[in-house]
Amino acid sequence: MIRAIIIDNEKKGVELVNDLLGLCCPSVSIVATASSVQSGFDAIQQHRPELVFLDIRMQDGTGFDLLNRFPSLDFRVIFVTAYDEYAMKAFQFSAVDYILKPMSSERLIAAVQKAEQSLTAEALLKINTLLSNVNTSSKETKKIVLKTAERIYVVPVKDIVRCESDGSYTHVFLQDSSKILVSRLLKEFEEMLGGYGFFRPQQSHLINLEYLHYYEKGDSLIAMRDKTSIPVASRKKEELLKLIRDI
Repeated sequence: MIRAIIIDNEKKGVELVNDLLGLCCPSVSIVATASSVQSGFDAIQQHRPELVFLDIRMQDGTGFDLLNRFPSLDFRVIFVTAYDEYAMKAFQFSAVDYILKPMSSERLIAAVQKAEQSLTAEALLKINTLLSNVNTSSKETKKIVLKTAERIYVVPVKDIVRCESDGSYTHVFLQDSSKILVSRLLKEFEEMLGGYGFFRPQQSHLINLEYLHYYEKGDSLIAMRDKTSIPVASRKKEELLKLIRDI
């Protein structure tokens, strides 16, 4: 049985999670509920849960403020939120699970199953990356979690030179010449990294413009500083030229 706490500033939110868990997730036992950062902190201290369902916006702060009160986390977190696009991107960067309000029973079941399978050390790494990311919007300090079959990498976004599609996988090439193969579509990386100086010149490639060496207009090729050449799709030429002018 997983000992869990629900922290949500809306009473209806607490009741909904509690009711859905009772119906769909018999392996989860709710040992306490709370409605604020302070009461949530106190409840966690008192009951030592294994899992916390955490709202983001509360009257006395945010769920991030609550997590920052702990020097280290020994519980897993599922965020339950109607938060903005910036937070959604932070969750994606960190590979942290979240449920958007209004929630569905299917999404709740999937999140609980994922929490049951996760290792505490892995969950802690993801949460720490998330907390680091929500406090910055700069590519210089932004980090992304890249998970392979054997390892979990925390990589500074500024160190990513380019990404290359390989079916349902993506090769991530780093500035130190290393490469990480991740089971995620290139489109997902485009959505996450698009606001941080990355450009998709054609279907199979996503590049960090910081590592663009030059653009060969005649052949419509991008030369990267890692010595690779990437063709530019016809429909992407004008967009690329504009981005280069704005650098």
